[in-house]
Amino acid sequence: MPTAVITGATSGLGLGYAQALAAKGFDLVLVARDEARLRSVGADVASRFDVGVEILSADLSDREDVDRVAGRLADAGRPVHTLVNNAGFGLRRSFVDTDIEDEQRMLDVMVTAVMRLTHAVLPGMVDRDAGMIVNVSSMAGWFPGGTYSAAKSWVTVFSESLSVGLVDTRVRVIAVCPGFIRTEFHERAGMDMSQTPDWMWLDVPSVVDQSFRDLARGRPVSVAGYHYPVFARMLQHGPRTLTRRFAGARTRLSRRAD
Repeated sequence: MPTAVITGATSGLGLGYAQALAAKGFDLVLVARDEARLRSVGADVASRFDVGVEILSADLSDREDVDRVAGRLADAGRPVHTLVNNAGFGLRRSFVDTDIEDEQRMLDVMVTAVMRLTHAVLPGMVDRDAGMIVNVSSMAGWFPGGTYSAAKSWVTVFSESLSVGLVDTRVRVIAVCPGFIRTEFHERAGMDMSQTPDWMWLDVPSVVDQSFRDLARGRPVSVAGYHYPVFARMLQHGPRTLTRRFAGARTRLSRRAD
């Protein structure tokens, strides 16, 4: 059976990808910081889908841990068909109000780790002329929203660049750019999302399923939902002055709320 490596695999989109890939018959390597939770999730997925599950407890803001995961991805004796770079987190406060080490950790997890893990797995995929890399980005990557948005913008452009370079192969790379999803993400960041209308929320399975459909079509970017593709086009092609003005208004309201 093919093997998939998934980072941030114990909840949200990471868990969604783990379950979806297990249902397709993939053996899994699950990566996250919380070893106890990893073991629990791994045992559940293995039992439900009758697949092999390996766990790797790793903090992707730590270079030694990243290198350990990269070593597993580059192991030619245990080839990896699919990599899902999902690990990430948000910060509630603005850049000027956040500790610089937290900002650095965000870049380490969502940019540096994505780059290094992709670099570790891609040569083997190219040699075998088969494989998929799913990089979880965000609609925020088209919006001026601090370090998080900047990191996600990098992920999207990085994925598109790889997709262009691999066009003559059977290796596929995609940036998944969801809007608001019902996961633990906002709660962990301490963000109050109670005023967000129901119609703006997506569920995990719909985002995962859409990304697989877009991968099959050879698309480099996936945006789920009936309304978010419209928002994506507006953010990408609309006047940047309006986008920046809206971002500034949101920042000022956030500071007042604090």
